[in-house]
Amino acid sequence: MSYLTDRRRFLQTTAATGVGVFVAGRAAAEDSNSPNERIRFACIGVGGKGSSDSADAKKAGDVVAIVDIDDNTLEKAGSKSFPSAARYTDFRKMLDEMGKNIDAVTVSTPDHMHAPASAMAMRMGKACFAQKPLTRTIWEARKLGEIARETKVATQMGNQGTSYAPLRKTAATVRSGVLGNIKEVHVWTNRPIWPQGGDRPKEAPVPKNVHWEEWLGCAPYRPYAPGYHPFAWRGWWDFGSGALGDMACHTVNMPFMALDLRDPTSVVAETSGHNRDSYPKWSIIKYEFPANDTRQAVQMVWYDGGKKPAADLFDGEAVSDTGVLLIGDKGKLFAPGDYCEKGFKILGGPSAPEVEFEQSPGHFEEFARAIKGGPQARSNFAEYSGPLTETILLGNLAVWAAPEAGSSGKKIEWDAKNLKPTNAPEVEVVVKPTYREGYTL
Repeated sequence: MSYLTDRRRFLQTTAATGVGVFVAGRAAAEDSNSPNERIRFACIGVGGKGSSDSADAKKAGDVVAIVDIDDNTLEKAGSKSFPSAARYTDFRKMLDEMGKNIDAVTVSTPDHMHAPASAMAMRMGKACFAQKPLTRTIWEARKLGEIARETKVATQMGNQGTSYAPLRKTAATVRSGVLGNIKEVHVWTNRPIWPQGGDRPKEAPVPKNVHWEEWLGCAPYRPYAPGYHPFAWRGWWDFGSGALGDMACHTVNMPFMALDLRDPTSVVAETSGHNRDSYPKWSIIKYEFPANDTRQAVQMVWYDGGKKPAADLFDGEAVSDTGVLLIGDKGKLFAPGDYCEKGFKILGGPSAPEVEFEQSPGHFEEFARAIKGGPQARSNFAEYSGPLTETILLGNLAVWAAPEAGSSGKKIEWDAKNLKPTNAPEVEVVVKPTYREGYTL
């Protein structure tokens, strides 16, 4: 029996028997024979969202290693929250050296590094929690789902709304049929809140605290400049996925859960114009989904950069800064906010029925439970967050094909099974990335 298999079985047995747990210091965390073991986490990225993800890991177990390309961030997290954790600036070195002392990783890096870090960890038998969007490209999302299925490790994406009772209740209400046949889905966001749609900033000396080569990771080389690290990377094609990638894994989550919005057949976009280096200032993206076993064909429209659905669709309700509107032949459902956290209203139809839905113990709690042998988290890579990310990122193919302002770009016909833009081979560059030497899936 392998070490990892034995370790996994131990955690499952511990969870099943309710064995009390306590680890005093790092030495105990490294002792695989201790009868009181806890889940041992390595946190890849501990600034920004990584701060809360690593805090969740600390609540669920022991953080034995932390990774960040910024020495200041690493020092702050290490001295304040994880004084006994080993510190690294390269996740590959951390996994090579700490592999036998780790059960799970959190990946809270810029989008372009989600896939290589998650893939390496899963192939080593580690459970994996990765921030949204699961990946920067569609091919990477499909690949991580396949690796998760092959390795059978616990996985979860950080779209926390998946576990929220209001979102699950809203999805269950839609599935009840109260709206009749859903014809249109409209989703909008107040992003971007970072600079986007312009030229690259001017090259500057790399700050002493930043490990630029490790930050670039698998992305094509470019000189350091202010405006990438630590936040505005989202607006660049090489590193992020724009407003769509940032927020759609949250705001599209409810209609995806309710209507199984997988495998769209076409997508087309209108944008403010862009140079294919930085994302546009705004975009409107239209998806077409074929009928499936539970619903008829449906269209979804995404809006960002201040664009919103037409006000007359809301029957007199004020249009929120961010939200979802579903239009059926028996009524409409309006849910303001990113996670249905403000509830919903049925417009022009019958009252909402009482519905049943599965309650969650909490988002990260679902992940910890899965590591210990429980059911996979709802937003696991293979069955949920991978397909959700594929659907969302397809929109960026249409954005790529719409670089000119003021007119719709080319309509992309999509073969989801084979990940092929059947009428637009020119956008395949956005489907699958080319990694720099030293990084692989």
